[in-house]
Amino acid sequence: MVTRVKGDPDHPANFGDVCAKAVHLPPTLRTPDRLLHPEIRSRRDRERRMVPWELALRFTAERLSEIVAAHGPDAVAVYASGQLTTEEYYVAGKLTRGFIGTNNFDTNSRLCMASAAAGYTRSLGADGPPTAYADIDEADCFFLIGTNTADCHPITFKRIRRRKLRTRTVSRVIVADPRWTETADLADLHLPPAPRIRRRAAERHAARAVEGRQSSTAPSSIGATTGWADLTRVLDHCPPQRAAENHRALGRDHRRCSPALRPSWGRAHRCGPWA
Repeated sequence: MVTRVKGDPDHPANFGDVCAKAVHLPPTLRTPDRLLHPEIRSRRDRERRMVPWELALRFTAERLSEIVAAHGPDAVAVYASGQLTTEEYYVAGKLTRGFIGTNNFDTNSRLCMASAAAGYTRSLGADGPPTAYADIDEADCFFLIGTNTADCHPITFKRIRRRKLRTRTVSRVIVADPRWTETADLADLHLPPAPRIRRRAAERHAARAVEGRQSSTAPSSIGATTGWADLTRVLDHCPPQRAAENHRALGRDHRRCSPALRPSWGRAHRCGPWA
């Protein structure tokens, strides 16, 4: 029986911190309606009855075989949990594609992060965050865009907060969010966009536009990217004043944002809505 969940203080990612989901896990394992044994019903209108595992597995295999025989393998689809191990994913994939013979296999871990992977690929050229947790302890600027990190990513937020409090005069936190949240409480600059606009692009373009006008050269980190020349042409049409028209923040706020980012190129830790 699980009575308590405690983090590993020696783990390099969270140093023993755990999120609310883990803290409140034990009670969910003891609810009276939790299924503890396999149950089957012979027909849809029959009540379920508890059966041995051997019978439950045989019954499941026979029904799947009947469905495939009658309607073909693509009549079966498997939607797996996002909590499986790599080995469990491998076995599930082999069972679905190799044995049943269908490609209808997906997992919550992929569908949940599909928009994130697409956003990362379009903006950063890879389908994963380009930074590591250890970078948080070295970053001088955190640009949090459309994310309430304090609630949604508490372990990451704690590390950001520790870095901020440890280096008050060095680290800067910029939050772009229409709401005032616990995350915004930590911010040196809060940019509250007006609703129903493409605010994230406007914010980034405005900051880059200021950067481009304040420096004759691109940041050194841009040397590892492609498309910078195309972006500069877009920036010519997106000065801070234009972004401010669709933004509750004033143009001067974008001018404050860019200098905070500029000394930190290559050391900034950006968190988008995917983070």
